[in-house]
Amino acid sequence: MTTITRRATLAAALAPLATPALAQTWPDRPITLMHGFGAGGNADVIARVIAAPLAEALGKPVVVEARTGAGGNIASEAVARARPDGHTLILLTGGHAVSAALYRSHRFDPIEDFSFISTVSVFPFVVATRADGPITSIAEMAARARRDPGALTFSSVGVGSTQHLTGELLAQTLGVSLTHVPYRGGTQPLTDLLSGRIDMMVDSVTVTGAGIAAGTVRALGVTSATPWPALPEVPTVASAAPGFEVVSWVGLAAPARTPAPIVERLNAELRRAVAIPAVKERLEALGTRVAPNAPEEMRRFVAGEVARWNQVIDRARIDRQ
Repeated sequence: MTTITRRATLAAALAPLATPALAQTWPDRPITLMHGFGAGGNADVIARVIAAPLAEALGKPVVVEARTGAGGNIASEAVARARPDGHTLILLTGGHAVSAALYRSHRFDPIEDFSFISTVSVFPFVVATRADGPITSIAEMAARARRDPGALTFSSVGVGSTQHLTGELLAQTLGVSLTHVPYRGGTQPLTDLLSGRIDMMVDSVTVTGAGIAAGTVRALGVTSATPWPALPEVPTVASAAPGFEVVSWVGLAAPARTPAPIVERLNAELRRAVAIPAVKERLEALGTRVAPNAPEEMRRFVAGEVARWNQVIDRARIDRQ
């Protein structure tokens, strides 16, 4: 047996003994809460909303760090490779499951390389058109699309984004052909929608809400299975496309093999944090609904999302990257 093999064997034998002691002393320094998106975006804001109550409960600072690039994959890889001691966490988004389905290869396993802790909140998308346009409902849109396949366009924040795949899933559910027009986010999709350059957009309540309130944007439907509290007058897409549901999410995870007592403590503290009225209200103001769950439930949910988006990508014949 080589020296390296002996050391690895010894480390494996001692790991179960070290776990209780580690959990008892954790955290013994600041915790980094990473995410893979730009400052000021939804992921960044939500990370900061939950960081403060977590820091207070754990007795150590929780420092939010944005490590952007590759649709969140740079941050995910960094956390997947981090030491599993509970001092490095990540706020994952629905894009994590989309990326797992879209990319041919990763430098990490999107499921096996993480200890899932809990979802934080969930939110739907809105299928919208301009208020003075000819499309007034999902059913009318479907009828137009059947008469003229591919003529109707919808925008998203990029090829392979959750919004893009939501539009593709809608087309598949309705049995119609829609043409995707990708953007890089920002205000241009809304500008082009209002000017008539595109027919529809698929985006969050946060992006579409102001236009809906102002009367310049018509919400055809929300992608949740039931009406969304922030838009109670807007019908569900499922009312015209039975079975259709897309609810995106944000959730907390750690590197795989993070000791179970630490994962359980984080789960408990996160549940307490999102139940604080001020925290809950802040998350709801962002168009999300608080939705904590158990670690194993989050793992099953994410794996199911990966499987679903794989099917959508295959059916839409989207080139994997």
